[in-house]
Amino acid sequence: MNEHYYCVIMAGGVGSRFWPYSRMHKPKQFLDILGVGRSLLQMTFDRFSRICPAENILVVTNKEYFSLVTEQLPDIDEKNILSEPFRKNTAPCIAYASEKIRKADPEAVVVVAPSDHFIQHEEKFLGVIRDGLEFATKSDALLTLGIEPVRPETGYGYIQIRKGSQHKAGDNLYKVKTFTEKPDRKMAEVFLESGDFYWNSGIFIWSVNAILEAFREYNPDMYHLFAEGRDLYNTEKEKKFIYDVYINCPEISIDYAIMEKAENVYVICADFGWSDLGTWNSLYEHSEQDDHGNVVAGGEILLYKTSNSIIHTDKEKLVVAYGLEEYIVVQSEDILLICPKKEEQRIKQFVKEVQIRTGDKYI
Repeated sequence: MNEHYYCVIMAGGVGSRFWPYSRMHKPKQFLDILGVGRSLLQMTFDRFSRICPAENILVVTNKEYFSLVTEQLPDIDEKNILSEPFRKNTAPCIAYASEKIRKADPEAVVVVAPSDHFIQHEEKFLGVIRDGLEFATKSDALLTLGIEPVRPETGYGYIQIRKGSQHKAGDNLYKVKTFTEKPDRKMAEVFLESGDFYWNSGIFIWSVNAILEAFREYNPDMYHLFAEGRDLYNTEKEKKFIYDVYINCPEISIDYAIMEKAENVYVICADFGWSDLGTWNSLYEHSEQDDHGNVVAGGEILLYKTSNSIIHTDKEKLVVAYGLEEYIVVQSEDILLICPKKEEQRIKQFVKEVQIRTGDKYI
């Protein structure tokens, strides 16, 4: 195992699209969404510990979830848990982790990944990551993973490859032409038909020097904010310094801050059964279904003339459902959600309206 390989797991999100099962006090990355006995965070840690030394795995999370991380990952050193004082999207957390890693190891090569992804074919996935780490070790490229699309998905961003830019390092490695945010249905169909577009997985691979040089060139203000504390990382003064930095740091994604601006961006195009598990429908697609297309989890559930639905409840609940077709039914603690699957995009709006009416009690 290469001692210069590192992994940064981003685990600070609130998972509002999985409400009400995912709540502010325990969002989806800390839940056993798939019913396998391990949370999504634990599964992500397990996955990358097969490539990177465990002591080289860092988890970036909100300060509110520090104890959840230590509880679920008892073998991780607490200095490898980076507590963000405020949620500022992915660019600040990557800048923070990169500076901290470079102080410990200037030769580090890093894979950055969200904590809540589903990977169906892990061996194939790990092979792609190993290829990416090897490529990043030998170049100053910023590498991302593009997933071969299987449908005109409107819930994902897309990466367009530059035709004729295939790299000699691999037949699935291309220069990136454009990044595109979540398209409407018509545009997603055009992307699928073109063959030039891949789903943006949000997984990145680069040397720590390459990404920090990209920050210096394309987002110098953020670069200097974090660079000023280089003598403070991994010391008792780090926490206070990071608090002050985050107050002044803009909220921006790594895509906007760096990837859409940089010239040395490449993508590995792959297919290993990936989903970001961002919605109840995505969980439905990757779960075992009964003879009527239902996915059930939780308590005692009796279904009659019900099909193509997902019913998810607390273990101590009895649920009887009759006549449902393509519905989401979720009961968690003191909340019951009933929503047609095709209207799932409304859940984020439901959460906003609940918060307006009742405060944070049910969030």
